[in-house]
Amino acid sequence: MENRGRLASIDMLRGLVIVLMALDHTRDFFGPALFDPEDLAQTTPLWFATRWITHLCAATFVLLAGTSAFLRGTKSGIPALSRYLVTRGLMLLVLEATWISFSWQFAYNVTIFQVIWALGMGMVFLAGLVWLPRPAIALIAALLILPHNLLDPIQSTHPLWLAWHQRGFWPIAGNYGIFIAYPLMPWFGLIAAGYALGPVFKWEPARRQRFLLAAGATLLLAFALLRSGNFYGDPDPWSPQGRGLVWDLISFVRVHKYPPSLLYLCVTIGIALPLLAWFERIRPVPLLMLFGGTPLFFYVVHIALIHFLSQPYFLLRYGAIAQGGPGGLTLPKNYEPSLAVVYLAWIAIIAIMYGLTKLWLRGRRRGAEAQPAAA
Repeated sequence: MENRGRLASIDMLRGLVIVLMALDHTRDFFGPALFDPEDLAQTTPLWFATRWITHLCAATFVLLAGTSAFLRGTKSGIPALSRYLVTRGLMLLVLEATWISFSWQFAYNVTIFQVIWALGMGMVFLAGLVWLPRPAIALIAALLILPHNLLDPIQSTHPLWLAWHQRGFWPIAGNYGIFIAYPLMPWFGLIAAGYALGPVFKWEPARRQRFLLAAGATLLLAFALLRSGNFYGDPDPWSPQGRGLVWDLISFVRVHKYPPSLLYLCVTIGIALPLLAWFERIRPVPLLMLFGGTPLFFYVVHIALIHFLSQPYFLLRYGAIAQGGPGGLTLPKNYEPSLAVVYLAWIAIIAIMYGLTKLWLRGRRRGAEAQPAAA
């Protein structure tokens, strides 16, 4: 019973960030803003909040991937875990470079390396790390996360630097190239940190929950202290806006995601860890458990689904479809972004994905039940 409870909390948190991720991607296609939602000169508090809350997704997902790897390894052993991480990571890389990149564009003008690339590469990286003692893994995680903002002033178009720290477009031939949205250095550190966190989930519940709450509070305090004087940890300083407390707060929490700054990781993981503790104390939420237990299916399906459904919406409302991918959409001339549309479409997408996931699981069960008979 205890083990199931712990895994339920992880699946619940994973399911929550998947639902939030769908909100971000629904905004990309049903409500692409004519401005950066994090641009203080153009955004509104609601547009900013809609974008900011989804920052929890990638950081939490990568951290939990490391933790889940540890829990898997306690059952399978290190050799089997290492093999699994390599094969799973390579599979994710193939998916990112093919179907998922296509899903963003409904074309293949550019290969887009986003969170699945970071997760896949992180798993391959972790496959080597798991052979080391856990203190060594924790140290490597710290060395990858803590000092990486010191490298921010270094700018280069070299593809290895784009992949490791900077982010950017790598032209290959003609107009085709690779856009690396998720530089790997801090994500490698985060998946290693998640693995190092794994033993906490073998503790008894009260001790584990106290630790998760204390660790989250420590990270949030570190964020507040470092951010207060723009001391270190984010390339974009905050400043009083002269427009009231709300705008000052927006400036304060506006952190850099590409690559994820130290302060970005502090605030997102500082929220995620207490949520883990809280989810252990409440009854499992079926929707979150469903999505948290089937994350790859959700991810593989939902981008293409959102993109596909956005086209008749644009055609019916504006007489033309939006073409392209994130950051490269061509919008109808009379288009006006609407958060109301985004949220309504998001609710519809979650409902559709709930049904599709249920059908997929039912098909898997029938297939599994039919195998012995066929044999």
